[in-house]
Amino acid sequence: MTTAPKSPDDGRAPGEIPLSEIEAILEGRHSNPFAVLGLHKLSSGYHVRCFIPGAEEVAAYLLDGTRLGLLKRRHEAGFFEGPVEVSSPKPIRYRARRGGDDEWAVTDPYSFGPVLGPMDDYFVREGSHLRLFDKMGAHPIRHQGVDGFHFAVWAPNARRVSVVGDFNNWDGRLHVMRLRQDTGIWEIFAPDVRAGSPYKFEIIGRDGERLLKADPYARKAEMRPNTASVTTPELKQDWEDEAHLTHWQKADHRRQPISIYEVHAGSWQRRDDGTFLSWDELAARLIPYVTDMGFTHIEFLPVTEHPYDPSWGYQTTGLYAPTARFGDPEGFARFVNGCHKVGIGVILDWVPAHFPTDEHGLRRFDGTALYEHEDPRQGFHPDWNTAIYNFGRLEVLSYLINNALYWAEKFHLDGLRVDAVASMLYLDYSRKEGEWVPNEYGGRENLEAVRFLQKLNSLSYGNHPGVMTIAEESTSWPKVSHPVHEGGLGFGFKWNMGFMHDTLSYLKREPIHRKHHHNEITFGLVYAFSENFVLPLSHDEVVHGKGSLIAKMAGDDWQKFANLRAYYAFMWGYPGKKLLFMGQEFAQWSEWSEAKALDWNLLHYHQHEGMRRLVRDLNLCYRAKPALHARDCEPEGFRWLIADDHDHSVFAWLRMAPGERPVAVVTNFTPTYRENYRLPLPTAGRWREILNTDAEIYGGSGKGNGGRVQAVDAGGDISTTMTLPPLATIMLELEQV
Repeated sequence: MTTAPKSPDDGRAPGEIPLSEIEAILEGRHSNPFAVLGLHKLSSGYHVRCFIPGAEEVAAYLLDGTRLGLLKRRHEAGFFEGPVEVSSPKPIRYRARRGGDDEWAVTDPYSFGPVLGPMDDYFVREGSHLRLFDKMGAHPIRHQGVDGFHFAVWAPNARRVSVVGDFNNWDGRLHVMRLRQDTGIWEIFAPDVRAGSPYKFEIIGRDGERLLKADPYARKAEMRPNTASVTTPELKQDWEDEAHLTHWQKADHRRQPISIYEVHAGSWQRRDDGTFLSWDELAARLIPYVTDMGFTHIEFLPVTEHPYDPSWGYQTTGLYAPTARFGDPEGFARFVNGCHKVGIGVILDWVPAHFPTDEHGLRRFDGTALYEHEDPRQGFHPDWNTAIYNFGRLEVLSYLINNALYWAEKFHLDGLRVDAVASMLYLDYSRKEGEWVPNEYGGRENLEAVRFLQKLNSLSYGNHPGVMTIAEESTSWPKVSHPVHEGGLGFGFKWNMGFMHDTLSYLKREPIHRKHHHNEITFGLVYAFSENFVLPLSHDEVVHGKGSLIAKMAGDDWQKFANLRAYYAFMWGYPGKKLLFMGQEFAQWSEWSEAKALDWNLLHYHQHEGMRRLVRDLNLCYRAKPALHARDCEPEGFRWLIADDHDHSVFAWLRMAPGERPVAVVTNFTPTYRENYRLPLPTAGRWREILNTDAEIYGGSGKGNGGRVQAVDAGGDISTTMTLPPLATIMLELEQV
């Protein structure tokens, strides 16, 4: 008679699990450790199981120190279990021992219940959860009497997800997360984890591949080249900006003076040793400078976490984390608070169009195309070698929209400049025939991106009426800055790329040729009020071999400075809000480089200091004169005075606002000094010269009209004769009738 071979699991005591399950835990293959580890009620009473690598002896305790008993070691790798005397489920703490004196405590993460609830699941599935930034990622909480961090991450196609970090020696077997089946979100409460701990998610994909990913919702990250996320306390800031926020909540942005100073935080200035300034150091230098210069807003190139300095922040791997380059998130909050206290708004350059393919980032996050499209014709960007968000997935939309709301709520930001909107709107953007997938109607419009942008703007303005959204959009897509309920995309403003392109093209030409290209200046007024425009002289115009603005100007050095002064005043007098990239306000000669500070030493030279003074005076004038800003976006605020003087390359127009004195803007774009030039004006009387770019204080030749001109009514034909300095813009304000 033969007997069957003994099973390796034979001889188990009641309640003990099979050795095969223990091995699955030890090897990180178990799909649901919460069903095995921790405290469980059996028919015979409560039973506890734990895996503590390296332990030789383990005793179980309640949090109050009550000893529950010594556990049996089932596997020498550190698996223990045994019955305990408790009356109901409670958190368990273990005391582990190895050798004689090596002893340590471990609070069991598997003895805690879930943190997320059914309402979270419902709103996530519906795509209407507007506080995901308080639920996803890593948050410090006190749960069932214990302090620790709650971690949550979306990875619906993963076999297993663990949070790993210094707190568990980066061992993916120790904090395997609980899957919420309805949403694909994995969560775990990790007791005793402290703020400042680096962490990542270890994800076992559908095909068994091991991925190590940074937290998409991380609120802090390691300094590059390290790529881990970092646990951080909830943001604490004593905000002192109620007056600032109230002003913008009640204001019509279109009728406010908005003059934006665009800044790359890493290269505006640096310390003497070449390292980055902290947010506090930036606040001490940048805020007073911007205040003195008269700008109303600072717009930062992306300050969200990114691995590669030369990407300028546009290839972000941490949309929720202010980059570690300049310090903690609290430092950024203090900077914003400091700006608001003196009335300066802060705008963040925001990148929802694409994301980089770094291994620790969002690409193939759970082993599948999760945040991006699977099809590279939809999910890969040929211009930037990046992945494109899948705007058709509710979870992806929620991730991005929650991020926009996060910056407004947590950091009180005044607006988002949305990067590369055109690349989102068109399925064939930068693609040849056959390289793109048409929409459901056979067209090239990305209807999912349209719906995303409309939802983004509706929810941003609905939840934070004081913010503004600004589209960098370079095509003729209609109604970009029109309300969603009127069929628009819902942005507050749109960058006027046509203005920038046409005017710079004109100013590169030698003055003798400009009369043949007069329409490059006048054409912009055909569409100037079709959108709410921002006039951008941005970083894009001073990189990649394009040279600085002063270097683009035609002529010798004197003419270059005169051209640029005339151009700035022309722009500040033109309808639309203003944006100028750092360094261009003092006419930096060299092309901008993110690797070094601006050439501030140039301010020792009269021409450069004169340019800075001009930009300052333009801002102060623009803000002080409602005629120059209150109807920036409405045709009633503009009237041509001279539009067809091709031969002399002279342009003149009137800026107006109800109940305010009108301002005439006159530009001579040739180096010819013109006396007795006839300028039609709407009202007889004295017109005061409130700005002249040829003034000596700005570096000009000092030609002008003695401070005022007299407009005379000659039988219904009102005009003045005036002097036009060479390559100059003059602004005249009606002084008295």
